[in-house]
Amino acid sequence: MALNCGIIGITNTGKTTLFNCISNTRAESSSFAFSSSKSNLGLVNVPDPRLTGLADLLKPQKVTPTTVEIVDIPGLTRGSSKGEGIGNQFLGDIRNTDALIHVLRCFDKDDLSHIDGTVDPVRDMETIDLELQVKDLESVEKKIEKLTKLAKIGDKDAKKGLEVLKIYREHLESFQSIRTARVSDDDKRYIEDLFLLTAKPVMYVCNVEEDSAVAGNNYVKAVKKALEGQDAEVVVIAAGLESDIAELEDAADRDAFLKDAGLEEPGVNRLVRTAYSMLNLISFFTAGPKEVRAWTVRKGSSAPQAAGAIHSDLERGFIRAEVIKHQDYIELGSEAACRDAGKLAVEGKNYIVQDGDVVFVRFNV
Repeated sequence: MALNCGIIGITNTGKTTLFNCISNTRAESSSFAFSSSKSNLGLVNVPDPRLTGLADLLKPQKVTPTTVEIVDIPGLTRGSSKGEGIGNQFLGDIRNTDALIHVLRCFDKDDLSHIDGTVDPVRDMETIDLELQVKDLESVEKKIEKLTKLAKIGDKDAKKGLEVLKIYREHLESFQSIRTARVSDDDKRYIEDLFLLTAKPVMYVCNVEEDSAVAGNNYVKAVKKALEGQDAEVVVIAAGLESDIAELEDAADRDAFLKDAGLEEPGVNRLVRTAYSMLNLISFFTAGPKEVRAWTVRKGSSAPQAAGAIHSDLERGFIRAEVIKHQDYIELGSEAACRDAGKLAVEGKNYIVQDGDVVFVRFNV
């Protein structure tokens, strides 16, 4: 699935360093504000020990993880919504993403200046939120103008739309993001065509120094306090440390480095899994001697829709899906053993695929 997360934040927060840790693409980082004129796009493998377990069991010729696109959007600043820096261009890039990873600088470093003079992640968070809210307010007001004209000629749906959009306008004018507005799921259809920036789910990444990678620091505490009461994910990562780990080719060296830092796994693994979950995605697997592969679908997808993620012909000619739970497959060791033990279920078009299902699609085109 072509789903992606945008990495946003004030300049010099470590966004590009983080992007380089998790992406298959390397981007140039700089300590100078507005030094980049374009966003960077990379693919990120979603770490999944279940895929590794199937691969260890079956020893296939190929192992293919599922991926999410990550877009590293150059640093924004106060006034970006009005074109300060080259903000308008990058706000457009944010509009095309499905979710946001907001990186906050939670470390002090004398030789890395902050655009506002001092390190204050809560202020930085509020600065970026305000810029996105201002841009969304412009979009909402334009649509209100359009619906007002339609309502005057008796369009009943336009009248309803106006009521909903005025709720959103008031919410934005109160310095609140669209995602927190109290609007029914059905009424959200009135803003779907606007692709509003603050409607996107967001995760906050506190970028800390190496010594704070495990327990965080006072900056992290301030961020968490500011976000109390919000349904917001906060992940603590030392991007500089993660960058050093990512450079090591030997797995044993990486494990030793992690152990010395007091970490069980790279923080970026947690970030990628959280981003994947934030997009409301699940993984299912196909497994055989040639390839063990993870596939991405939206939570709540039917068996034919999951088949379509593999190939459109499979969805078009779908007959049934033979489904084995991942744990059963690992414990019993093969498709045949699961079938003999009654652990292989034959499911039809109405089956909702579950996270971790091992699926064999039967079709006829």
